[in-house]
Amino acid sequence: MALAEGNAVAASAPADEESEPPPPVPGAAASAAAAATSSGAARPARLPLARVKALVKADPDVSLASQEAIFILARAAELFVETIAKDAYIYAQQGKRKTLQRKDLDNAIEAIDEFAFLEGTLD
Repeated sequence: MALAEGNAVAASAPADEESEPPPPVPGAAASAAAAATSSGAARPARLPLARVKALVKADPDVSLASQEAIFILARAAELFVETIAKDAYIYAQQGKRKTLQRKDLDNAIEAIDEFAFLEGTLD
């Protein structure tokens, strides 16, 4: 119980003393969760992890996927959707609109090299 008592003592330290931040937790999910919370997200993942896991399991080449892998895939999908939506919104603004339309996505895909792999997928 010495460890528990040590934690209790550290938690009750006076607020005016400078204390070091806790060491980072090893693992990719921990760093991704920290990045998500620092960007102002209310929760670490906005996409339902159960749905992401179901999509991963639908691939016959995948036999096993860890919870960390599912979390990272969900976060990557969120960042991708955010990026393409922001780029497409620029084209909506050029058309003096606030609502994204399919043509805005098409324009973003055509104009931005990082979306070249999507060309022809929305047809």
